[in-house]
Amino acid sequence: MKALVQRMSEAGVAVGCRAVAQIGRGLLVLLCVEKGDGPDEARRLARKIARLRIFDDETGKMNRTVVETAGRALVVSQFTLAADLRRGHRPGFAGAAPPAAAKALYERLAVLLAEEGVPVETGEFAACAWRFVW
Repeated sequence: MKALVQRMSEAGVAVGCRAVAQIGRGLLVLLCVEKGDGPDEARRLARKIARLRIFDDETGKMNRTVVETAGRALVVSQFTLAADLRRGHRPGFAGAAPPAAAKALYERLAVLLAEEGVPVETGEFAACAWRFVW
């Protein structure tokens, strides 16, 4: 599994013109499930994300977690993080998990993150045209 994690003051995701999810302060998590990933990787990644000390404390030092700041997470599937760019000019996506397996682990990670104390919103799995709003 790969995750690109970004601190946000607010974030939302829309598919077409339809708003799908929105959060205030918290984390935007672009999640890629790769071949060979399983429940153990989802559990480990959920714990890691919940414990990332990337929010400022009272002195301005990045020392607080999303849980400690009462933040939320917006988890969006993003298979393109599996892109293999080593050869040529066309990325390869052979490393991405098949859609059914990826969806199950994407949903599992969202549940596990919530169990870690992070309120979670999710995007629409496999939406072909989405945009972020913030």
